[in-house]
Amino acid sequence: MPKKFLRRQGNLLSKLGKGRKKKQKWRRPTGRDNKMREKRKGYLKVVSISYKKSKIDKKDLKIVKNVSDLEKIVKGKSVIVGKVGKKKRIEIVEKAKEKGIIVSNINAKKFLKKVERKKKVKKETEKKVKQKKIAREKK
Repeated sequence: MPKKFLRRQGNLLSKLGKGRKKKQKWRRPTGRDNKMREKRKGYLKVVSISYKKSKIDKKDLKIVKNVSDLEKIVKGKSVIVGKVGKKKRIEIVEKAKEKGIIVSNINAKKFLKKVERKKKVKKETEKKVKQKKIAREKK
């Protein structure tokens, strides 16, 4: 599990993230007498290069930009979907789910559910608009 770096006094003040996960953002401590900035013992850790992922972990991840890139990858490996549009992203995620490939930067189930829900809502709104158009034309 990756280390969670928290803001100074984040556990004390509500506006800095006490009981509010969205507000828990990293800010570098900058005060003159700030003990955290001085990296004193007993205080929260400060982000530094030493916490970087190992090169082996980074090499395992492949960036996928289209479906043909996905076909080259073996089952069970993990990938990252690169800079692609919504339609291609849907295709890639569906294909990955079929092949049993893990997509690390997208939760496949949630993503596909969300897309289906949006399609359903869009169809319903289009249907309503057509019905309103027909009703206006009859008058």
